[in-house]
Amino acid sequence: MDLKEVMAINLRRIRHAKKMTQEELAHRAGLSTRYLGKIERARVSATVTVLGRICDALGVEPVELLARSQQAS
Repeated sequence: MDLKEVMAINLRRIRHAKKMTQEELAHRAGLSTRYLGKIERARVSATVTVLGRICDALGVEPVELLARSQQAS
């Protein structure tokens, strides 16, 4: 599994845990809902800048979005 897919899985998991919609997260991060959806489906790679904006909006550290689960190793 590549890092883009790892980030997509973690992003979706964390967003759901925080009970946020894609629309709400996109708004908080200053992104379009469409673009955020593409990141969550691993269709596009987020830049470091976008990664930072998403992390700020979620209130998490970047490592939480990029960490591979023990099961996926």
